[in-house]
Amino acid sequence: MEILWLILLGILAALLFRRFVKPKYLKTLTQEEFIKGYRKAQLIDVREPREYDGGHILGARNIPMSQLKQRMNEVRTDQPVYLYCQSGARSQQAAQILKKKRGVEDLYQLKGGFKKWTGKIKKK
Repeated sequence: MEILWLILLGILAALLFRRFVKPKYLKTLTQEEFIKGYRKAQLIDVREPREYDGGHILGARNIPMSQLKQRMNEVRTDQPVYLYCQSGARSQQAAQILKKKRGVEDLYQLKGGFKKWTGKIKKK
């Protein structure tokens, strides 16, 4: 029984580590840094369509996390990719998928996500 608890504790620790430790290949940018670079990059909002329609960063394309694996060939590998979601968790997940499955190297995410954004937005 002790071994089972140790295994479960190990799995939980690994999951928490993956959730909260930012991967080295993903750079987290402040809003100011994000604004400086996203116009020369692919700006992707990985939130769901209803979230995107409620307001998004001007110029962003919506590729929801739920559709990313099916639509990842829409993301170019020769240009930087700027990702954001509501808080940062989904953009980190999206970066992992794009790195692993598509080979994207130049990945950035918005610190704090859209909820912290104070720049220009567009609503549908």
